[in-house]
Parts: sequence; C-alpha cells; structure tokens
Amino acid sequence: MGSTQSLVINLGSGDLHRGFPQVFAQLRTADYFLPEQFVGSLPPAPDLAELYAKWCLVYQCIGDDYGNLNQFRQYRPSAPVSVYEGLEIDGSGITHVSCVDFQDLCQELHRRMNNWLASAGFLSIELQLRSIIDPTDALQVIIETDDELLRRLPWHRWNLVSDFPFAETSVSHLEYKRNLSAKVLPGRRQVRILMVLGHEQDLAKTQSVLPSLDDLEVVYLVNPTRAELTTQLWHPAGWDLLFFDDCDWGITDKCPSEYNDYCLPIHTLESALKAAVDNGLQLAIFNSGDGLGLASVLRKLQIPIVVVMRLPLPSQIADAFFGNFLSAFAGEQLSLYLAVQQARRKLQGVEDEFPGASWLPMICVNPAVEPPLWSQLGRYPQASSNSYRSATYGSQLNLKCA
Repeated sequence: MGSTQSLVINLGSGDLHRGFPQVFAQLRTADYFLPEQFVGSLPPAPDLAELYAKWCLVYQCIGDDYGNLNQFRQYRPSAPVSVYEGLEIDGSGITHVSCVDFQDLCQELHRRMNNWLASAGFLSIELQLRSIIDPTDALQVIIETDDELLRRLPWHRWNLVSDFPFAETSVSHLEYKRNLSAKVLPGRRQVRILMVLGHEQDLAKTQSVLPSLDDLEVVYLVNPTRAELTTQLWHPAGWDLLFFDDCDWGITDKCPSEYNDYCLPIHTLESALKAAVDNGLQLAIFNSGDGLGLASVLRKLQIPIVVVMRLPLPSQIADAFFGNFLSAFAGEQLSLYLAVQQARRKLQGVEDEFPGASWLPMICVNPAVEPPLWSQLGRYPQASSNSYRSATYGSQLNLKCA
C-alpha cells in the first residue's frame, strides 16, 4: 500500500428534490499539501430518496419475519416510518419480505445511486479523479453535506470507492471546527477504552472477541444506570475510545414518549461526554437507536471520529465488528479508515443470517481534526511493557480482574 490521499466531496446547498447546482471535489495527497479541485453538479433524484426509505422499511420487516433480527428495529414506531424529517413511507401494506427481496432492493439502490452519480454534471469529476488516484494508495473519502438523507446513503457502494481497494467513506457537515478546550494530559501507560454493554450475558462474548493487546486497559459497564455511566465519562484519567452497545435503554437523539422507559436522550449526557472529549476522547462507536441522528447531535461536542450504524445491529454482531476493528487498528496498525473498512467488510460473512450487516457501519468525521493512529492514543511516545487489563462494573455485576 502506498501513501494516503484525501478526497472531499462538498455537495453544497440543495437536496435530492432540488438537485445540487455546485459540487466541489478536492483531492489532497500526502506528499503535497495543496489540493486539486474539480467542480460539477448533480441533478434532482427524488426516487432515490423514496428507494432509500423503502430499503430501511424492508430491512426492518426482515427483522419481523426473522425473529433473530428484532434488535435491528429498536424504537420502531408504528407506520408510517419516518426515515428523516420530511420523508415518510407507509409500511402498513408490507406484510412479508424475504432475504431475496431485500438483496434485490440492495442491488437496485446500488444501481440507482451510481446512475445518479454518473450523470453528466458529475461524471467529469469522477473521470478526472480516476486518472489521478493511485489504486495502491489509501483513499479517505469525506462527503460534506447538511442534508440528512444524503449522509445516510451507502456511499461505500459508489463505484469509484468500490474500485479502489484501500478506499473508505465518511460523512461530515459543511461546518466544523477544532476543539480548543481539550486538555494536554500527562502520558498514560495504557490506551483506555470504556465499553458499555446491555446485558451481563453479553460480557463473556464481548471479551472473547477482543484481541489480546499490550498497553490496553478496558473498563466494562454492564447495563449501567445513568449515574454510573456519567461517573465513568467524567473519570479524570480520561478515555481514548468509547464503545456503546444498546443497553436496556438506548442513547438516542430523540425519544418518543411511548419509549421513555427504554431510551436516554443524548442531551442528558452532554456535559459528561464533553468532559470525556476534553480529557482526550478520540473515537466513539455507537450501536444504538438512530445512529446518524445521534452523530449529528454529537458533532457540537467536537469528537474527532464517531462510528455509528445506519440501523442498529444485533449485539453479537456489533461486538464482532468492534473486535475486528480493534484487531486491525491496534494489532495491524492500520489507519482508522482502513480498520473500519476491514471490520465492515468482514460483516459480509454473517449476511446469510443478518442481511445487509456490512452496509450499516459508517464513519462520521470532524475534518478539522486528523484521524488518530493507534500509536498516538494514550499520549505516550513509546510502547509500554504493561499487559492488557480489564475492569467490569454495572448494576448487576461488580467484579474487577487483573
């Protein structure tokens, strides 16, 4: 693999109903700090919005037909299903779908999205990019837009990205800034990870998928109360990574009144999360509720990287994703983008049982902050000889193991 290139696609103003009159693509290489820029446009594509809404609904219906997928549809309201503000689709007429139906729909969404991106106003950008990008380089693709639906589309299925083996996509808003209140903390001897799990029986499974690594301290919170979670987020030692996997209640950006007992609005954790960011939190991974809506709320906290799921994954699959990510990021020392890419692609191996799993993880970035490498976490310059340690806390469990 060669060097790293960064491709930023700025979609500007507009939406799928009005089109995007000006689209800017900037390509920046590691060996030259000034970018190359290309300008184009994209036409309206209202049918793409409706197709994505149908994809979400059919995915949820598969969870109804295949009982083991029920965790995919957390906080699902009765029809009509709202995919994002301003777009609803009535699911009352859909009573049964098969995995084949869903796979056909995936192919149709893939085809329709790429046909839209191959329109005359945008194709010239893609052709110029293909003539410049070295396929042996790592390619970080950032889609900048304030349109919520555009951020939800499966950009990893864009042909330009699929054709380059070391390319992975992310999304961001049009406006972003650095966190100037982050403290410079003394170096630690371990990278610290806070893992929040939903049930005691998930603990052993989660621990079994995590790689054995030096210089790593993991603290587990099992079905914590709000007070327990807040206390840990405020921990003065700080955290490098936060992994949250659907508790009996879930963190969400909006909590319908009928689910008040089962979800925790993100604003109730805002101060604690801000403290964690100021104390060095670099990456948060959430498998809970409306992931992208959650990421949009979290962006004002200026967490450098947030990985969310388009729709919730079953806990055992989310844990496997995190374990594979950690093996690639820490064990193989891959970049964060490539570690997510590898972990996401490995989910294809479970798609006979959990259709569409590899489409769900997505990276939400703050482009004002460089994605960290594993070697940069913990804020210490050299490796330590300390071995992996873990601690577990929770409402139902209270043990500490060395």
